[in-house]
Amino acid sequence: MAKIKTGGDGASAMAISALKAQQARMLVIAENVANSDSAGRTPGGEPYRRQIPVFEVAETEGGQEVRMKGVVPDMSPFAKLYAPGHPAAEKAGDVLTPNVNGLIESLDMKEAARAYEANLSVLENQDAMDKSTLALLQK
Repeated sequence: MAKIKTGGDGASAMAISALKAQQARMLVIAENVANSDSAGRTPGGEPYRRQIPVFEVAETEGGQEVRMKGVVPDMSPFAKLYAPGHPAAEKAGDVLTPNVNGLIESLDMKEAARAYEANLSVLENQDAMDKSTLALLQK
């Protein structure tokens, strides 16, 4: 993966840090989707628990940047599925299933992609303004 230099003006540095944060957010969402069917392995065992990314704004020498501080588990309850033959089935035949909702993950992914695109647009506009300024100075 290519390293992106975070130097330069405050707007560019903030946009670059936001790109990285949204990329990390997309990885968490992808992990949630990949584990959406991961039930426990033992009777009554807990299935995969959805992860939620947490962001923070950090002060740097050049201004501020946004970064993903970490992830926290979604403590919403697990759903139950009647599957008496499953290895994780309780005595009543119920299996706890992950608290991952595909629709929510899809919407979160779309939101992250749009935020990524918006920050990429900031960088593209900054580049265009820099080129215009250089062209004016060369006249």
